[in-house]
Amino acid sequence: MPESLKIYLAAPRGFCAGVDRAIKIVEMALEKWGAPVYVRHEIVHNRYVVDGLRAQGAVFVEELDECPPDRPVVFSAHGVPKAVPAEAEARRMVYVDATCPLVSKVHIEAERHHANGLQMVMIGHAGHPETVGTMGQLPPGEVILVEEVGDVGRIEVRDPAKLAFITQTTLSVDDTAEIVEALKARFPGIVGPHKEDICYATTNRQEAVKAMAPMIDALLVIGAPNSSNSRRLVEVGRSAGCAYAQLVQRAPEIDWRAIEGARAIGITAGASAPEVLVEEVIDAFRDRYDVSVELVETAVERVEFKVPRILREKVA
Repeated sequence: MPESLKIYLAAPRGFCAGVDRAIKIVEMALEKWGAPVYVRHEIVHNRYVVDGLRAQGAVFVEELDECPPDRPVVFSAHGVPKAVPAEAEARRMVYVDATCPLVSKVHIEAERHHANGLQMVMIGHAGHPETVGTMGQLPPGEVILVEEVGDVGRIEVRDPAKLAFITQTTLSVDDTAEIVEALKARFPGIVGPHKEDICYATTNRQEAVKAMAPMIDALLVIGAPNSSNSRRLVEVGRSAGCAYAQLVQRAPEIDWRAIEGARAIGITAGASAPEVLVEEVIDAFRDRYDVSVELVETAVERVEFKVPRILREKVA
């Protein structure tokens, strides 16, 4: 007789509206123009999703110069520096921007503050494509990157009275709040976003993990190692008291020894992980345990984003 195991399943979890839209954009581009369609950077950070689109004819590249000028190119959901669409236009390429509208909101904020003479402080992770894209909206030197609280005391600004801050959309809500407090303490006049930059999906997924943390012995987050929001869910789980929290891309990565003896497991998925991978993980538990599943729902998401008009128009 298999041991019994309670699985607490986070809701919301998995795909957010921005990811859903980005994947749809690549699929519609393939339908409209045929293969190959080039995609600059992984459209979203998930190998299963990327491999699925690759099988349909998408070609993933890191830079625009790897794309032939006579084929369409899609820019990833994370956003790109301004120089990228400018280069595409110079080469007379057909391009579709799949930047998440909530990332675009941060880009617009940065430009507005810059136009008002403010220097930007960006809270984000160095090298992450979203951070690179956002910093690339403004001229060099106009955006200072802060990754952790300790950085706040070290940054050098042009004029402490003329500062604003923006954030990457996929950060830990609690960690970011700490950095914002440190910025406000050092620069009392710093201007914040009209509405917080961390997106609704990131916040909702973190809240669901916090809600289930007291009930579980271990947490599994389904997502990719290069997915910022997925890695934050692991950190949030640990901070909320989960003795064990693991990031897995697929069921075969589960460390069964590490969760031996657990009677209650929490499962969630990052914003770029499809539901089929959640089902795969639950099935892997069913193969070993007598499983019962309970939903931990902390929010209901009804957000939808339209795809760009170019994809809705017929080929001339």
